[in-house]
Amino acid sequence: MAHHHSHQHHAGPPEPDEAGLAAVLDLDAEVLHAHLAELTAWLKDLTGDAPVRRILDLGSGTGTGTFALLSRFADAEVVAVDQSPYLLRRLLGQAHERGLAQRVRTAEADLDAGWPDLDPADLVWAAASLHHLADPGRALREAYAALRPGGLLAVVELDGFPRFLPDDPVPGLEERLRAELSQRHAEQVPHLGSDWGPRLTGAGFTIEAERVFGIELRHPLPEPTGRYAQAVLDRMRGAVGDRLGADDRAALDVLIDSDGPEGLLRRTDLVVRAERSVWVARRPVHPAG
Repeated sequence: MAHHHSHQHHAGPPEPDEAGLAAVLDLDAEVLHAHLAELTAWLKDLTGDAPVRRILDLGSGTGTGTFALLSRFADAEVVAVDQSPYLLRRLLGQAHERGLAQRVRTAEADLDAGWPDLDPADLVWAAASLHHLADPGRALREAYAALRPGGLLAVVELDGFPRFLPDDPVPGLEERLRAELSQRHAEQVPHLGSDWGPRLTGAGFTIEAERVFGIELRHPLPEPTGRYAQAVLDRMRGAVGDRLGADDRAALDVLIDSDGPEGLLRRTDLVVRAERSVWVARRPVHPAG
């Protein structure tokens, strides 16, 4: 669900960034499993008695949302849509490993270029993906058209990368990283941080609910937390390391060193703090007008 980036089209091995992104997405799903379970339980409550048999996962990545939704909606199949053949292959591989291959289909598509021709969905899930599109308003209108009347769209957005470090021994390091990333995102991903409510109503939806999920995990943490923190900070180092001072770059190098005694893999004081904002909107059964 987190940190989705645009992907290049290619049929061969993944580019290094794509493989790194896939690792972060898989670790995110493992570490934040309880949050995903809470979010999908809330979403299921909002569907009420309406059957959910077909789910569309937009920008599916490696399947964080796909598998959480399959666990929650026992009678559903998911169509996972992504621009990356590599990520879709990984998702299908996981579906086979989990015995869910019969409930998963994939569609390779660049949603800025054109939408795949799909049967109407009962639920559309868009997690950390809409803000990457050049024209999110168009995407929301397409999502509206892809839903059956009465169906729901869930838009999940992040407040940025999670925070992992206590204040000591590198005061303010993560905040400086986040500030640099925010500046870069303002230049490259201008829709990140949008209030999706007005965009949803502008596309014809009615807002059913809005909720901010505050995430704070402390000891005992899920087993992969150290690797998750390492992977995230490594990506942040690669994204904005050239904008940081020498001291911050040196501190990051110590933290992401797999063999170092002060590296994230050996620290016992990590936390996981994040926020996820969720908008749930319905395609009206009888549109206004």
